Amino acid sequence: MDETTDATTQTGAGLPDGGAARVLCVDLDGTLLATDLLWESIIRLVRERPWTLFAMPFWLLRGKAGFKRMIARRVRVSAESLPYREELLTYLRAERTSGRRIVLATASDVEMVRAIADHVGVFSEVLASDGTTNLSGHRKTKVLVERFGAGGFDYAGNSSADLDVWRSAHGAIVVDAPDRVLRAASRSSKVIKVFPRADRLRPAVRSLRAYQWTKNLLVFIPLVMAHRVLEGDLLLRVIGAFAVLSLCASGTYVLNDLLDLQADRAHPLKRRRPIASGGLAIPDAIALMVGLLGAGLAGAMLLPLRFTLLVLLYLITTTTYSFYIKRLVVADILTLAGLYTLRILAGGVAAGVLLSFWLLAFSMFIFLSLAFMKRYMEIILLTREGKTRSAGRGYVADDLRILETMGTISSFMSVAVLALFINSTEISKLYQRPQVLWLVCPALLYWLIRFWFRAQRGSLDNDDPIVAAFKDRASYVVAVVIGALVILAT
Repeated sequence: MDETTDATTQTGAGLPDGGAARVLCVDLDGTLLATDLLWESIIRLVRERPWTLFAMPFWLLRGKAGFKRMIARRVRVSAESLPYREELLTYLRAERTSGRRIVLATASDVEMVRAIADHVGVFSEVLASDGTTNLSGHRKTKVLVERFGAGGFDYAGNSSADLDVWRSAHGAIVVDAPDRVLRAASRSSKVIKVFPRADRLRPAVRSLRAYQWTKNLLVFIPLVMAHRVLEGDLLLRVIGAFAVLSLCASGTYVLNDLLDLQADRAHPLKRRRPIASGGLAIPDAIALMVGLLGAGLAGAMLLPLRFTLLVLLYLITTTTYSFYIKRLVVADILTLAGLYTLRILAGGVAAGVLLSFWLLAFSMFIFLSLAFMKRYMEIILLTREGKTRSAGRGYVADDLRILETMGTISSFMSVAVLALFINSTEISKLYQRPQVLWLVCPALLYWLIRFWFRAQRGSLDNDDPIVAAFKDRASYVVAVVIGALVILAT
């Protein structure tokens, strides 16, 4: 980068040699980046030091520029990992190659912007907020007109905040803007290029991770095991519990994606997630999260009080997991297994069905095995990328063997507990031919061992074994066999 200038420096600029081309000024947030640098910084700061959230209202008393400087002094966002608009970058590189002078003009703090400008490598100069002056709207217009003259520059922007700049620019480059902004830009300036707006609805729907709702089907297990699934009022309660947990789960997934931005962008699969890729804006993600959690809690209050308390426990656990536990070796696996068992507890409480000790013990061991498998599969994917450490986790490539060992041991323990359950007096009260249920053990053992073979070979296309199971034909065959055995035993 040839020259870096903050908002208070207003000299030393001009058109390129010969004056043949106008200066091209480019906005950063939402234009060059498919995200907002301030929101990125706030999320990362809250992730690393949650207590700063309570100090931020006092920082706002310093004004927008002062607030941005307080954030910039406490956190650094990796320029390499940010989601850039590749089509715009290609255009800017072509303009730079042709000899055009390109300036980055942004309201973000200059201390953060310099690293991005250096990384992109097309900018001759940087104009940014400096801790005193917030370079947005009419302030940005004033600086650009004083440096390059009215009509002496083209400007690339994306929002209604850029309309004031476009009025003083020669031409407007509109990037990923709503139709109303594009129409207003056409009235304010000559639109010379448009980069179409990306779909907003699909990333928002994807961020719900509705395919993960299959895990919440566990709430039906207590009703099925008690042979009371045909009782309409109980079934409606459990359906309500499923809906509540699904809403809450989606809300926590959005929270997890917000807090895991840096780690997700370093992951071969997770970097495609809506927030990490820039498809879903951070403010929109926060609003979506609040709406989902609010709806989930409102629904929980319509069910028994103990169910509501379990939902609150689920939310507290998942939030603590997102902030802290996920970085702890083994503790994260135990928490994941516990959350699966919590779903079964919630289903029993919602239906008012007593849960067997054997059922809870079986669920803990089998889900412990699947949690070990989940971490094992994540490390396998990372080793394919040539990495030795999981970003945002405490695991390294050398942990593969112990993850595999503990996971397979947990698999066999779950089948052993199931065998003891089949031999208990509780089973004889529910089934006329309980001896048929012994065949469930080899069927389950086949499924678990087969999945561990697939995980070791890296042939699973998803790093979550439960989600992978719903895409696996053999899993459906095993499920049908087990279901048939249960019916025969009944």
